[in-house]
Amino acid sequence: MTLLITGATGTVSGALLRALPGTDDVRVLVRDPARAPRGVDVAVGDLHRPETLEDAFKGVETVWLLTAMGPDAPHAGSNAVWAAREAGVRHVVRMSAIGAGHDAPTRNGRLHVLSDIELAASGLSWTVIRPAFFMQNLFGSVNAGTLYGPTGEGRMGLIDVRDIAAFAARVLADARPHHGRTYTITGPESISLREAAARIGAGYQPVGPEDARQAMIQAGLPEWDAAVNVEYARAYASGWGDYTTGDFAEVMGHQARAFEAFAADHADRLGG
Repeated sequence: MTLLITGATGTVSGALLRALPGTDDVRVLVRDPARAPRGVDVAVGDLHRPETLEDAFKGVETVWLLTAMGPDAPHAGSNAVWAAREAGVRHVVRMSAIGAGHDAPTRNGRLHVLSDIELAASGLSWTVIRPAFFMQNLFGSVNAGTLYGPTGEGRMGLIDVRDIAAFAARVLADARPHHGRTYTITGPESISLREAAARIGAGYQPVGPEDARQAMIQAGLPEWDAAVNVEYARAYASGWGDYTTGDFAEVMGHQARAFEAFAADHADRLGG
């Protein structure tokens, strides 16, 4: 079985490559071959340029489809689904976004559901994974013993990216039982950033939406991405993400990592 990994230079797909049991039949799609992970077959192409995808998808049985956040993400996803159809791909596992829907409080969520629906209508076998707020999003948020966050007192079912990767690897290993399933995966509990800060021995300083947007732009994030992240922050502050699900344990047979385990593994980056 040849497995094609998109988004291979990103955080989640990088963790997925490490979670896969082997790389003998793994191909990665990258725009820049110099940035490609080592030890795997490399295909050069761009999901935004459909003319570059034929060779990348040729001979592939299963696709891990992850598109970068942005206003043109549905275009990239549509090109990937079409290339998969043309190549005779059997199954596509797509990473969507938590709460994706026509009524989602973020543009990202409303765009993701368009791609989810397109994939479901494509005639391909499919699975959609919608992960909660990444614990790794907190990297860089702790300074001088204080965790700065834009989500107010809102609680979230935080999940470790390593668990997202392990979940995806399990589905990709045998996709048949997961055909037509949409999984929303969370950590084992819903906590606020104030609670997270206390657990690593830090203080908590809420950050206003405009201050958060400016900080993200100054850090190099595109304007659209920064604005959408603020939309998520406002939604989380309102309690929109205050829940957990049993989807992770249903597939994996155990709970996802608790926040304490994540914090212990990354104390050097969180200051705990």
